[in-house]
Amino acid sequence: MQDMKNSTVEVLEGAAQWLEAGHGVELVTVVRTWGSSPRPVGSIAAVRDDGVLVGSVSGGCVEKQLSESFRGQGASRIHTHKVDDEQAKRFGLACGGELELVFETLADAKPLRELLQRLSRRERVRRNVSIGDSEATLHSAARDDQFMWDGENLNQVFGPAWRLLLVGAGQLSRFTAEFALAIDFDVLVVDPREQFREAWNNPLVPVLADSPDDAVLAHANDANSAVLALTHDPNIDDLALMEALPGECFYVGALGSVRNYEKRVKRLAGLDVPAAAIARLRGPIGLSIGSRTSAEIAISIMAELIQVRHSLA
Repeated sequence: MQDMKNSTVEVLEGAAQWLEAGHGVELVTVVRTWGSSPRPVGSIAAVRDDGVLVGSVSGGCVEKQLSESFRGQGASRIHTHKVDDEQAKRFGLACGGELELVFETLADAKPLRELLQRLSRRERVRRNVSIGDSEATLHSAARDDQFMWDGENLNQVFGPAWRLLLVGAGQLSRFTAEFALAIDFDVLVVDPREQFREAWNNPLVPVLADSPDDAVLAHANDANSAVLALTHDPNIDDLALMEALPGECFYVGALGSVRNYEKRVKRLAGLDVPAAAIARLRGPIGLSIGSRTSAEIAISIMAELIQVRHSLA
């Protein structure tokens, strides 16, 4: 299976590789914002000793300054960067603002590798950093643990990545996968039909031949996962729904009309899926925006996923 990387993993992986190659590296974290800011607190970027940068802390407003301000030695430091109205306009912001950033000098790739390993196991991890001595420690994070900054101590919470399992490798899944990748979902597709798997043409998204119920249990059975049943074939879709609905997925939806939704509910009840679990099923999926084409339907689906995901933050 091809390795999928969201933006956070991309930053951590880049920093680890640079350290292993002998470069100096600073990890930059947004710890406070005022005014207009395109990136939330907790956003990270890594800066290499030659100015190369991976990640984003401002959507482009201060990245050039980050590349030019590398120090790479000593204790962590705190900087406030101002974005004036002219800069804000250039980068599409409503107005200027300020970012408070922590620059953390990284000395060893091993802690980053440990963090990346734990994230690959879909663990939720808290990284505690003491600004005075730049020492970072890793801990298992509870579901309600949040980002925290008190001026001296930084608590970052990582993972697990948001994951989307698409049942069916048809045209709608192709569009949905592309949009989902753009908003930081790890995306997997499952389709037991060989002809659909062979036609799948997105090399960034693995397509599995598993039974859909097995795919849910193996890959999308936690609170950071969503499952979309998109085949219009009850023999395939219902297998995924039977496992996803009683589980922890934050979103479970199925394609189809209101009439098909009602039929699906009756079928699931006949398969002994608990009523409380069936009540979690979203359908017809997607926000009501008058979608007609596959691309438009995919946009409406992703808009609803964004809405639900932000409600959990």
